[in-house]
Amino acid sequence: MGIVRYKRGEVPSKMTPEEWARLEAMTPEEIEQNALDDPDNPPSTDEELQRGWTGRFVRHTREATGLSQDKFAERFALNVARLRDWEQGRYLPDSFSMAFLRVIGKNPRMVEEALQPEPVTSP
Repeated sequence: MGIVRYKRGEVPSKMTPEEWARLEAMTPEEIEQNALDDPDNPPSTDEELQRGWTGRFVRHTREATGLSQDKFAERFALNVARLRDWEQGRYLPDSFSMAFLRVIGKNPRMVEEALQPEPVTSP
């Protein structure tokens, strides 16, 4: 199922008009402090944010090629389980893998050519 986005007022709200008025009267600083004080919703760590950004980058790089995870991994000699881990933000690619993904994003055809096995010639 896809992501559904609503504008305020389109979704039945459990907030009363008084609660909406109190929220709208808050300053951005008060809103941020309330969010920080919420024990059920701690702010993301820098590492969590980095994994999320990197996961989106990896997924967008793959999607730009039009390939599934399996086909992308096969074509560019990657481990499909590791690719899934990167896309889902479970692990960060090392610096070499990140550089490789950037090159794939810039010129996938060149990488495909470079990965083709050299023809074997007789001496």
